[in-house]
Amino acid sequence: MLGRNDSNPTKNQMRIVSLIPSATEIVCALGFESSLVGRSHECDYPETVKRLPACCEPKFDPKGTSLEIDQHVQTLVRESLSVYRVNAKKLKELKPDIIVTQDHCDVCAVSLEDVKRAVCEWLDSKSKIVTLRPDGLSDVWKGIGDVAEALGCPEKAKTLVQQYQNRMHAVSEKARRLGRSPSIVCIEWFDPLMSAANWMPEFVKMLGGVNLFGESGRHSPRIAWEDVRRKNPDIFVLMPCGWNIGHSLEEITTLTQKPGWDELKAVRNGQVYIAESNQYFNRPGPRLVESLEILAEIMYPDSFQLGYEGKGWQRFETEASKNS
Repeated sequence: MLGRNDSNPTKNQMRIVSLIPSATEIVCALGFESSLVGRSHECDYPETVKRLPACCEPKFDPKGTSLEIDQHVQTLVRESLSVYRVNAKKLKELKPDIIVTQDHCDVCAVSLEDVKRAVCEWLDSKSKIVTLRPDGLSDVWKGIGDVAEALGCPEKAKTLVQQYQNRMHAVSEKARRLGRSPSIVCIEWFDPLMSAANWMPEFVKMLGGVNLFGESGRHSPRIAWEDVRRKNPDIFVLMPCGWNIGHSLEEITTLTQKPGWDELKAVRNGQVYIAESNQYFNRPGPRLVESLEILAEIMYPDSFQLGYEGKGWQRFETEASKNS
């Protein structure tokens, strides 16, 4: 944390800038939406936060293919440059008491160092920086507590986290009672091919499944297509980081044209699904609870009908499943 506002403003006086979508959702869940004065360019939930000025932007057009986006990012990283640009002038104008950012992934959101550099331009700054590092599910709960502590409502965080955990536990217990153990590959990027990690292996385990790639609490690893073919999963869940269902569908041929795609068990059995990853699985905040419920609905559609189909996920109808 950098600096501290000695005036200790009340909730009505507090000025908050959130530079990561999940943090914006946390601030709102804690009841402080009215105190938000700025956001990141990606913060879009709840819908009402779009009224706030954006305080950062990417340094390239993120609408390209997965390979093009990866190449842009890798070029910036090789040149020791940040992927995002912080608007220091706008931050200074907003005079935030608290800035919430992250130190988890410099590719996914504004880095902590970017925020520090921007804030250090103000010689009179008293802004307090709250840094989140959600490597795993327990870190997400801790992050909610850290934000609440900075906002002066630690008990509210305890209540919320308990509610979230109880809801997840109920889903987990119901799934485990089914006695099934489907093997799953959760794809977080198409090209290069990457498997989802961090909290996703935890989710699969909570639902009684077998996660084939990626480790809990670790960054998402690159994986070889031949290894996917060799492990031959029961279920494929496609959740490219930061993408919605439509974007994933536009580029799904990156996978479907790979050798042996039609021979995979998940493809033959029609068990390929596309998740609304940008709004759910990629946001380590309150809606991870809904993300677990979505995954339960995907894995056990006969036992979980929670109303997420079409909104949180959809089945991808493969040629192999059409002809089976």
